[in-house]
Amino acid sequence: MIVEERIYTLQPGQAGAYLAAYEAEGLAIQKPILGRMVGYYSTEFGPLNQVIHLWAYEDLAERTERRARLLADPAWRTYATKVRPMVLTQENKLLLPAPFMTPLWQA
Repeated sequence: MIVEERIYTLQPGQAGAYLAAYEAEGLAIQKPILGRMVGYYSTEFGPLNQVIHLWAYEDLAERTERRARLLADPAWRTYATKVRPMVLTQENKLLLPAPFMTPLWQA
């Protein structure tokens, strides 16, 4: 199992609008394709104007296949075009579980 952490730093004041757009439109497109959402968060302390989401995959091959399907989806491309102007930067990390880690969905 691997987890991808995606951090989007948004234009100041855009976190509410970004989350509203995602809830109204993006979530219904993304979740069935990517599968296991571990969490979706916004920051209150530390670096502000950030949205962080975590997605779990069995392995890198599954992640690659699911991300390719998402990027090929016309509805996702239309949605991404709407929210892209709100995003200043994007950071992605691949997180590997510690040997003792049991995924929440398997606990």
